[in-house]
Amino acid sequence: KVSEVFSPFPIHGIDPIIGVKNTRLGIMAFIYGLTGLTLATIGMRYFMVVDWPMNIGGKPIDEGLLTSMIPVIFEVTVLFTAFGMATLFFARAKMIHGITPDIIDPRQTNDRLFLAVEPNKMNISQDEFESICKAEGALEIRERNAEA
Repeated sequence: KVSEVFSPFPIHGIDPIIGVKNTRLGIMAFIYGLTGLTLATIGMRYFMVVDWPMNIGGKPIDEGLLTSMIPVIFEVTVLFTAFGMATLFFARAKMIHGITPDIIDPRQTNDRLFLAVEPNKMNISQDEFESICKAEGALEIRERNAEA
């Protein structure tokens, strides 16, 4: 069983093969967008009706507020969604300043594909495992301790 794949490019359809579950990123994006929509709507109403009432063309702004502020509300919704998702990505990926990434080999971000497997869980010997890998076209086989 392949436990992890390290690739310099995306591989379509690899997630179900290695057992990665679907994420809830769509739900979080909706929540961030809903937060932006709510704050923009409340803010525009406060700014245009309560704080500094506008009388444009002899009509009270309160009646047509939603239709006149759709571009602003849309842009604030997109802004909150984008910043929320970027913050969530950096937090989940642990890409914070000062943390060193877990890189198996420097070539994994350039031109090499790495598979992390646990041969002792496959009920075959190390030599048999290496021969299977070489037969499938592996260029290098390295052993790495789980603690390292």
